[in-house]
Amino acid sequence: MLVIKTIVHETIWGGERLTPYSNTDSKKIGHLYSLISNKELESEILNGKYKGQLFRKYFDENKSKFGLEKYTELPFLLALVDATDDLSLQVHPNDEMARKLENTDFGKNESWYFLEVPKNGKIFDGCKAKTSVELREKVAEGKYDDVIDYLAVNQGDYVYIKAGTMHAMAAGSLVFEIEENCNATYRVYDFDRIDKNGNKRPLQTENALNSIIVENKSKAERYELGKEKHERLYSTKLMCNVTSYKNMTPTIECLTFLNGKNILDGCNIQKGVTVVLEPGEEININSSDFIVSRALMQEEM
Repeated sequence: MLVIKTIVHETIWGGERLTPYSNTDSKKIGHLYSLISNKELESEILNGKYKGQLFRKYFDENKSKFGLEKYTELPFLLALVDATDDLSLQVHPNDEMARKLENTDFGKNESWYFLEVPKNGKIFDGCKAKTSVELREKVAEGKYDDVIDYLAVNQGDYVYIKAGTMHAMAAGSLVFEIEENCNATYRVYDFDRIDKNGNKRPLQTENALNSIIVENKSKAERYELGKEKHERLYSTKLMCNVTSYKNMTPTIECLTFLNGKNILDGCNIQKGVTVVLEPGEEININSSDFIVSRALMQEEM
């Protein structure tokens, strides 16, 4: 069992709802990363043989035992997201555009599980524009209201956002997020906000317009408790009111806690903390809710 140290990421649109779980006094937390391992950020392990080491070291040394040797790094990252303000209208590239624009192996699909819903009950999702030509014309004219569509969401909804979909969390969203491990995000519009230095954040308009697939539209679904949802590179499932859990798969599972307080191997387990279980490992805990994520092995894809 590995207990992973959370990482705070402050943003212009972040807030205070994750502050009590961050071991900081930050009032602008956008992401509380539960597990991340890429060129920008690396999670630290808090216990056991790998205590004080980065997760990447553990993954590199053990991935072949768990059927994950095809991955150069863990193919997803996990975070709680506090969108106190609207996020920028944005898009992530699909595989083709990621290879072309970023020279990376794959683009980014992502999943959102809504712990709290936006103030207006909907997120930005998809295009009203019917063609890429129309999209370019409207963006050039600054007519963003004629471009962006919306999706109504409720507490407990699960939304899978495919690469190429124009989207953004709306103000009030508190979300557990699973992202494929690609850093490419292209902003289309940022509501003319300025950062703490008085500057507007940069847009990546041309890359965004080349990456948006106007037909893409997400839908709100619900978890079936304890049943896996298989996406492209990962599976995910919701567990509620659980007092014990055993990893019954042949690969590692990542348990991200959504509530409850526990102590495991001398580490405090609270909202946002991820615990990694190897095959056959079991934990006994106070009644808690958590989401289980795992990378798909070759034979499952």
